[in-house]
Amino acid sequence: MPRTYQHLQLEERALIQTMLEQGYKPAAIASSLGRSRSTISRELSRNNYIAPSLPRPVGRPYLAGGYRCVLANQRARKLSCNPRVPRRMVAGTPLWDCVISGLSQGLSPEQVSGLLCQRMDKSVRISHESIYSAIYAMSQVEQRSEVIGLLRKSHKTRRPRARGDDRRGLIPNMTSIDERPLEVDESLVPGHGEGDLIKGEHNRSQIGTMVERTTLFNVLAHMQDATLL
Repeated sequence: MPRTYQHLQLEERALIQTMLEQGYKPAAIASSLGRSRSTISRELSRNNYIAPSLPRPVGRPYLAGGYRCVLANQRARKLSCNPRVPRRMVAGTPLWDCVISGLSQGLSPEQVSGLLCQRMDKSVRISHESIYSAIYAMSQVEQRSEVIGLLRKSHKTRRPRARGDDRRGLIPNMTSIDERPLEVDESLVPGHGEGDLIKGEHNRSQIGTMVERTTLFNVLAHMQDATLL
């Protein structure tokens, strides 16, 4: 069976109904369609299929135990439009007002999410991706444009952040920390340091740090901006 699951289509459901009327068992139907037995069993269970307990009579065929491909397909399409978990970020709710208030103060969705995690209980915590998704999924164009305008980068569409595609914060031609020599990694030889950058609230201040790995001697340097010279 393929590892990537695909939902049943109307053509497959029509074949399921036809084979049921011809007396085929769910296992045989699954083998014929190239599907797992559990897929067929769940499909029949969801649509109130009842296996016939009597032998097939001569003449008019069974009505597929109550299974109807068209109704089953309509039900599946309707359920696919409804999220299994209701959205938490809905306009007019206290959580929505709290997030919009934070964005109006110049905070990013990441900062708003962090503040909610620190100050609120689990019932009102939300990730920054959920905030972005709720904003860009708004149906009212005017209100959507107004809320997007509160973001620091007011893109009209949400830029994808798929795994491996997010290159924010990467240093060009960077050498991996795993490639440093053993004497540096084990702090055997003094003279090797690690640098870092500390940024204040709203990026208004920057401090460069340098720690010598062997002696742990720490040097702090005030910087005019976040650009390393």
